[in-house]
Parts: sequence; structure tokens; C-alpha cells
Amino acid sequence: MKREYIPFVESLIDLAIREDIGDGDHTSLASVPAGATGRMRLLVKEAGIIAGVEVAEMVFRRLDPEARVEVIIPDGTRVKVGDVVFYVEGRERTLLQSERVVLNIMQRMTGVATETARYVKMVEGTGCTILDTRKTTPGNRVLDKMAVRFGGGENHRMGLFDMILLKDNHVDFAGGIIPAITGVRRYMAERGLSLPIEVEVRTLEDIDAVFAEMAASGGPVDRIMLDNFDLELTRRAVAKIDGRIPIESSGGIRENTLRDYAECGVDYISVGALTHQIKSTDLSLKAV
Repeated sequence: MKREYIPFVESLIDLAIREDIGDGDHTSLASVPAGATGRMRLLVKEAGIIAGVEVAEMVFRRLDPEARVEVIIPDGTRVKVGDVVFYVEGRERTLLQSERVVLNIMQRMTGVATETARYVKMVEGTGCTILDTRKTTPGNRVLDKMAVRFGGGENHRMGLFDMILLKDNHVDFAGGIIPAITGVRRYMAERGLSLPIEVEVRTLEDIDAVFAEMAASGGPVDRIMLDNFDLELTRRAVAKIDGRIPIESSGGIRENTLRDYAECGVDYISVGALTHQIKSTDLSLKAV
């Protein structure tokens, strides 16, 4: 796990525990002897790409610092029905308190990783990379982004803070492509920032404007996003850009056209469905 992710993950775990346990897991407190220890296993009930093992370990140790986790199958591995992903030993009360938090996290992350792997497979051999988007569950973005990588995709920007992405609304409010990019360069220079710049274009003429601004300023644009281009227009855009800037396709791309877009020669395709239209994978955590 990236170091910068840890505070977000810890905060999410704390919130998940608070909303589930509240003022106490009264069922476990009433029925399970204090100090009793036990063992559980995570069992796969639906095939996919497992994700969230590392986070699950953090959950167990958050509630029981002495919990012991034996990982059998690490994150990012394809699993089948009946596989045991890990065993965990610890205080029975805290294992029971951890159960739903762990399953909620891992089932969603595994669903995201599995869906990502499916999209990655569809463009295999084209040289095109599948990217995620910011269409994530609020507060859950870091886990969604981690899961995408476990599935073989790559992350776009994490948020509004780590990349400049001039989208159509920015361009319209700024008065056009050239003044929008010019404003970005001035802003970053004034603040000593160095962030990658991506510009969304809607026409072939917009591409000309990007290159005109680069020629005038001498500064780079790191990526061009083709917004809702059909296949023919994408091919023409790829030919016009001619390898000078990496290209991302976004919008209006369906499963039945995904590979066609990849074969146009774009470098990236961003897919919001990786994180906002997924089905959680069925897993279980049972005593053994």
C-alpha cells in the first residue's frame, strides 16, 4: 500500500467500525466469553480477482493488535469458488466485530478488481491502458483506486489536487482552449507547482489550439483527452496528433466498441464503470 494512502484507509476503517459497532456489539458481548480465542477463514464463493487482503489485516489489528493473519492468496490474484484467501486468529469477540467490516471492504474491492480485469482483457495486445475515473463512492476512493490496480488497470488522477485536467466546462468558462492553458501555466508558475496537464478536446480544431498554445508558450501538455469522439473522428485525431502527445479516449465508449477504440491507437481509455457500476463479489468469513 502506498504510504500516502494509509491515513485515508485508517480513517475509513475507523468510520466503518464506528457505524457498525456503535456503543458495543451487544450480541457478541452477551454470548461469547471474554478472552476466548478462535480462528476464521475467508472463503471465496464467486470467482474473480481478490482485493482488500491488506486492508482486512488492518481491520483485524485495529480491533485486536494481537490478531494473527495467515495470507494464503495475496491481493491481485485470480481466485475460484472454494479458495481460502486467509486464516485469522484472535479474540472471538473482535473477530465477530471485524467480520462485516472486512467483508464489506473486500467484496467491493474484489468486485472492482474483477471488473477492471475484464476490461483489461478486452484490450489485451493493443498497447492501450485502462484507466479509472473520479466516479467513486465518497470516502472510498483510495480503496477503489487500489482495487483498479489489482485488476490490472491504472489510476487516473486521485482528485482535483494532483493533476490539471481542463475539461469542457473549464474551457468554456475560461473563454477557450488557449486562455485556459495560459491561465494554468500562470497559476502554476505563481505557486511553484509542477503538475501534469491534460486537456479535453471536443473537435479536431481544439487539437490545433492545444498545439498552437504549446508553440507559443514553449510549455508541455502531457495528455489530450478525446471527449465523446466517434471511431472515425478518433482515428483522425490520432493521425493529427501523430504521437506527439499521449491520447486518452473518454465518453460514449461501450463494451462492444472498447477494443475498436483501443485499436485506433489511443494510449488510454478511461472507464467510469470500473468503480460506479460494479457488483460486489460474494465472499464469506466463517469460524473454523
